[in-house]
Amino acid sequence: MTQLNTPYPSTAYITGFLRSRGIDAVQEDLALALVLELFSHEGLEQIRERAQAVPARKRSAMVSFFLEHFDRYRATIDPVIAFLQGRDTTIAHRIASRAFLPEGPRFDALDVYVDPDDPTGGDPLAWAFGALGTQDRARHLATLYLNDLADVLRDAVDPRFEFVRYAESLAQSQPSFEPLATALSAQPNLVDDTLRQLTLAALERHAPSVVLLSVPFPGSVYGAFRIAQAAKAFDPAIVTVLGGGFVNTELRELAEPHVFDFFDYVTLDAGERPLLALLEHLAGKRSRQRLVRTFARDAESGQVRYINFAEPDVPFAEVGTPTWDALPLDRYLSVLDMLNPMHRLWSDGRWNKLTVAHGCYWKKCSFCDISLDYISRYDGATASTLADRIEAIIAETGQSGFHFVDEAAPPKALKALALELLERKRAISWWGNIRFEKSFTPEVCQLLADSGCIAVSGGLEVASDRLLQLMKKGVSVEQVARVTHGFAEAGILVHAYLMYGFPTQTVQDTVDALEYVRQLFAAGCIHSGFFHRFACTVHSPVGQQPEEFGVTLKPLPPISFAKNDVGFIDPTGTDHATLGIALNKALYNYMHGIGLDEDVRAWFDGRVPRSRVPRNFIARALR
Repeated sequence: MTQLNTPYPSTAYITGFLRSRGIDAVQEDLALALVLELFSHEGLEQIRERAQAVPARKRSAMVSFFLEHFDRYRATIDPVIAFLQGRDTTIAHRIASRAFLPEGPRFDALDVYVDPDDPTGGDPLAWAFGALGTQDRARHLATLYLNDLADVLRDAVDPRFEFVRYAESLAQSQPSFEPLATALSAQPNLVDDTLRQLTLAALERHAPSVVLLSVPFPGSVYGAFRIAQAAKAFDPAIVTVLGGGFVNTELRELAEPHVFDFFDYVTLDAGERPLLALLEHLAGKRSRQRLVRTFARDAESGQVRYINFAEPDVPFAEVGTPTWDALPLDRYLSVLDMLNPMHRLWSDGRWNKLTVAHGCYWKKCSFCDISLDYISRYDGATASTLADRIEAIIAETGQSGFHFVDEAAPPKALKALALELLERKRAISWWGNIRFEKSFTPEVCQLLADSGCIAVSGGLEVASDRLLQLMKKGVSVEQVARVTHGFAEAGILVHAYLMYGFPTQTVQDTVDALEYVRQLFAAGCIHSGFFHRFACTVHSPVGQQPEEFGVTLKPLPPISFAKNDVGFIDPTGTDHATLGIALNKALYNYMHGIGLDEDVRAWFDGRVPRSRVPRNFIARALR
């Protein structure tokens, strides 16, 4: 479970690559199929059965509301799904009226006090959508409606359910496989049964000999194991293989034999070379000892073995063009949970995902997993090759929107690609992740905008020059201000990734960082942002040389399954959890244009020091 609006790109990449090598490969998105099955006329009937079985005294407010208004939910669910898929846009008028959908607790935030003299007539969404934004207004209301139903499913059927990050606690940095094994051996619930039925239908449809499952995040691991469980029960001869971002970061020291009750092989890092070697082995053309970056269980000892025959990776220029063939592109759901224009790009609209270059050209940030392949091995392709891939994807999907999913797209490659697109007169819309470095001059920003760039996201992290230097970000706050202003002046939306809780960060550092962020919003340099708590990983410089950052790592327990996050002791003793609540509250308001003139101390519950940042710091930097 990753996102509802567009397919996660890993299967499109691998399918395109395998086909380019003459291998018959098809792909399925069972996460989307699961959501569409549960949130349907028939699915709600089954959810109601489970909700009615919950004793009345134990029902949550949302479950009680759902049962009371079930007829309205049953009558509206199919039209809402069709609307979010873009198949029935005219229903937007009824949804936007707020007289069509049942409104559960998720709608409470809309019922705010409005000045009776307000010319909008007391419309709480008028500030966001105005008089004519019917489609977007309806999409936001429909999203709240879906979230209400997800709450019902969580309260009455499966407490682990999420549209994103489903049951992630069973996998994330989990040293033992036991919690996941216990969940997999439990009596299946409605979600499990639905996923199993969808898996069996896909297996019967395609009759595969090998099934590859991609798990990019901890929240997709439980579902992947359930799918593999169903595949093995259906036909034990099917070879199941696990890979993806979660495996590449958290299962690098895998030693749990029971994982191989579900999967025959587990591969690490970029999948092209390990899969070619594995498929040759399964065809009898390569010995088991010549597998590449692959875990397997030894038949005699029952122990897990890691096999890595030295062989070069497939160059990025030769991995082929991703394909979305067989994925139901017209069935993804464009949801609108955040009203911020930049923030909505992650969940609204179907974007063709594409990588400009493999790895990161900077690979120095001390909080990042720079020791791992997906960061450390930088490998690019020519602008002509990238433009060819773009044109092939547009021809296949009929859609010209692209999300470049690089860790940080290289400025030289983006500039060359922009010139190539303009030379070909190819009109697309694109956005992606970058570093806010000085090579993005106003002229380059305008060139990117002319080529179709509509938004960029980048890491400002802790807006403190001392901490940015400790992080080895290679940027300063002044530089970030000038670069983001250049993008904004070119009409490009800017999102900032922000961080708190970095080693040695004090309360004073946190207050100062928020003041920098306030000024950047007020100056129109950034349009949205997200604060996340720093997590130390074993693959990052902080995790590998903690003494250089003034912290001490906490001992890890014996590990046979997932290993990634590691706790640490920071001698500053700052209460980052409490500060984080204030930071996110402030940021939410800044993204909606609220509180930009207030002293940043107003967002904190307790007493905090006055900011040391001059009130005109960003304005002076821009001058």
